[in-house]
Amino acid sequence: MTAKGQLTRRGFMGASAALTALLASGAPLLAQDGTSLTIAYNIPVQSWDPTTGPAAVNPVLQSVYLAVFDRYIAQAPDLSFGPGLLTEWGFNEDQSKITMTVREGVKWHNGTDLTPEDIVWSLERAANPETGNPMQFVWGKIGNFSVDGQVITADVLEFEPALFKWMAFLTAFVLPKAYYEEVGAEGFEKAPVGTGPYMVDAFEQGAYVRLKAFPEYWGDAPAFETVTIKFVTDAASRVAEVESGNSDVTVNIPYEEYDRLITKDGLTGEAVPITDIGMIFLNDVGPMLDKNVRLAAHYAIDKQLIIDRLLRGYGVPISTLEAPGYAAYDESIVVAYDPEKSKELLAASGYSTDNPVKFTIQTTRGLKPKDYEMVQAIVGMWRKVGIEAEIEVYEIAKHYELRATDQLAPAAFYNWGNSIGDPSTATGFSMFGPSPHAVWDTEDLVNMIAPLFSERDEAKRIQGYKDVSRYIAEEGYVIPLLQYVMPIVFSSAVSVTPYTSGDLLPQAITPAS
Repeated sequence: MTAKGQLTRRGFMGASAALTALLASGAPLLAQDGTSLTIAYNIPVQSWDPTTGPAAVNPVLQSVYLAVFDRYIAQAPDLSFGPGLLTEWGFNEDQSKITMTVREGVKWHNGTDLTPEDIVWSLERAANPETGNPMQFVWGKIGNFSVDGQVITADVLEFEPALFKWMAFLTAFVLPKAYYEEVGAEGFEKAPVGTGPYMVDAFEQGAYVRLKAFPEYWGDAPAFETVTIKFVTDAASRVAEVESGNSDVTVNIPYEEYDRLITKDGLTGEAVPITDIGMIFLNDVGPMLDKNVRLAAHYAIDKQLIIDRLLRGYGVPISTLEAPGYAAYDESIVVAYDPEKSKELLAASGYSTDNPVKFTIQTTRGLKPKDYEMVQAIVGMWRKVGIEAEIEVYEIAKHYELRATDQLAPAAFYNWGNSIGDPSTATGFSMFGPSPHAVWDTEDLVNMIAPLFSERDEAKRIQGYKDVSRYIAEEGYVIPLLQYVMPIVFSSAVSVTPYTSGDLLPQAITPAS
């Protein structure tokens, strides 16, 4: 690939080796002329195809993908929708067809033009079960595409109420048809091409990615010519990165460190409520088949105490998977902290502190602020009522692997992202058994949720999800914990625009005025 602005394969690898050596040396990467930016990020890129495999549905990776690729529909910092690669979109009057208008004048990173055929190919590829798109069951609901100039029409094969919201969400990225078919999946991983504000300039698996501004980007030019994103999975190491000045920006650090760092000369920060929630998946295996155990585990958790003590007040306790700001949030659904009720429920099933119910709970460590520590605190609260849980730590990639194969432990801590705030992408896909993202798989929930995926009456659909959320809370099928507040710390030499989605976009970072 030697077209405009792109490295040859040899040059790509040579640059990667050189930058890896520089990273290993610990030397500051900050450019003195203000044209470069370095971000210490909390998760590595596992794949450069943002539409297939487990990485495509990892909310934390979307920030990196959005620097390189564009979605069909864009989303502003406040979650409002706007033109992306599509400038207009909508259903016809009887919702039997959709119409989309493709933006003109868009270039791929290899210098070729974006065409409506790229949009159609990307949508058809996403709908093909063989390509491995985790959201295939969404994209497969439209088909029979036709193109007239810049306008695309398609048939609605099965009505999807949130279709155009999905076009601003997970796996909704447009890829280059001709280039992808030329180089194949392996070639695309080695040299990805998008239409975003940045091009991939160098990449070392598990270490970093270096991005270069794309001079022919269709939107506003990014402020920094070069962005280096270091993959720093350890929270303490991210703190050290920004405190030492080796990185300009970092995210998702412990809140006590956030409070400390923003008082230091040369550093500042933002802590904003986002659409991510912390939750504990319950798997329908072993002791979790007992409703008393499930509910006892929920009632035993003092969520506000965890937020106050571990998160320094940065968080909002929740009782459903619909958080404040989501379309189907219902504040009247509350599972209160009640350890005595936990003991009564466990006693009814023959358990006590002398004869505890035992199971494993899995968690990441350092992916989100105090994730492991929160699970430690929860295990301590459980112990007081008659639950003995063993903690198993794993990487987030392992969580996705186990969840996709339905092999999670009886309890598994996770952060669920839902930047479009739709109930189908919260309660729907996380609790609908046939979904590859669900863990709980019982017929009662399947029968309640399935009709809502195609409900045409929006008010009825939203109320249906509220009813499902109440039922889930009463049955104890999942343990929602909190809505996150995302801490971002950055050099006072830069300005960061935070996104309610939780995205930290390189193109939304500018030199401080």
